Amino acid sequence: MPTLPTQSFTTIVQNTAAGIQGRAGRLLNFSIGSVFRAIAEGFAGVFLWFQAMVLELLTAIRLSTSTGLDVDTFTADFMPALPGTTSPRLGAQMASGQLVFSRLSASTTELAIPVGAQVETADHTVSFQVTADPAYATFNAFFQGYYLAPNLASITVPAAAVVPGAGGNVAAGTITSMQQGITGFDSVTNPAPFVNGADSESDSALKQRFSAYILGLSRGDLYGLEAAIEGTAVTIEYAIVEDYNLDGSYRPAYFYVLADDGSGNPPPSFLQNVANAVNSVRPLGTQAGVFPPTIIWANVSMIITTAPGYDHPTVVAQVAAIVAQAIDGLGLGVNLQWSQLAAWAYGVAGVTNVTAVLLNSQSGDAASLLTTRPTADGYWQIPYATVKAQQVLVS
Repeated sequence: MPTLPTQSFTTIVQNTAAGIQGRAGRLLNFSIGSVFRAIAEGFAGVFLWFQAMVLELLTAIRLSTSTGLDVDTFTADFMPALPGTTSPRLGAQMASGQLVFSRLSASTTELAIPVGAQVETADHTVSFQVTADPAYATFNAFFQGYYLAPNLASITVPAAAVVPGAGGNVAAGTITSMQQGITGFDSVTNPAPFVNGADSESDSALKQRFSAYILGLSRGDLYGLEAAIEGTAVTIEYAIVEDYNLDGSYRPAYFYVLADDGSGNPPPSFLQNVANAVNSVRPLGTQAGVFPPTIIWANVSMIITTAPGYDHPTVVAQVAAIVAQAIDGLGLGVNLQWSQLAAWAYGVAGVTNVTAVLLNSQSGDAASLLTTRPTADGYWQIPYATVKAQQVLVS
């Protein structure tokens, strides 16, 4: 944005008074409370308003300095808007996960959980609802519900936050309340955190995607491919590998995309959207594939010592949450090193010592979880997996 020679209110009043006095044939009174002073100050207020409007306009007409709605309108002149909107900005995304409904004792009665049944966190601040997923063996498409077979005590069903956004990302064990009674079930909980929730695309993210979109126009290159992939979801992790199959064997004129929505197990609809985006910019004469990552589960245990004045159970809970969050946030193709676990624990206030650190029942560098593998010809390390926390035990 150009640097303008702006003036303060006091400077404008002084310059106005000097200009009027210089053109007057006699000395004028510009003391506080005088008529001429009041006129000069009134003019200064209008001048400041015009000055602010010019600055606002200069900010809005350049993408690098614009914010909010101005970013939407600027990018909409070049990028296609999302269906049903006038902006290319990606909307908020709902957090998703699994719920376990239980009854106190198994019986011969078959129970049903309808799609749309709502639950909420213990503090009643975040609501979730059961979603339909034909991949679950207990799902009945005709009745749109999940059925607990006789003589079983619990059933696991998929669910998503009612309101999209990062607020739906809740820790394991925090969803414990049923908003409406579901016949035959006594309790509900989430054994694992709900993830993937994200607020609408930020200004900086949209600007970055716009840059990749412009650079990739009419070109089947990396810029165009990245812009197409990033335009499918507000939270997406991906890796692009050229000239190799997913198993590491050499394959010319081919590339694949490893894509994840942050959960490690993206739904088929997500992968199909990414595939459609890839094919929209894939050059003729080449082939492409889109795959989900392999999940490598991490089971962590450790013993910590807390400093005087700290509540040990509270610190234990904080360490467990921080370690689990850090593991889940590693992303595609990022290895989990055994030594990093203790470093995360030491980052929590009150932790003075960390011992007996185990990763999948092993210790030392041999316990590190690797998310890349060498190609068949040994030239490259290609990503194929993501690490997720299955259990973090801290004592």
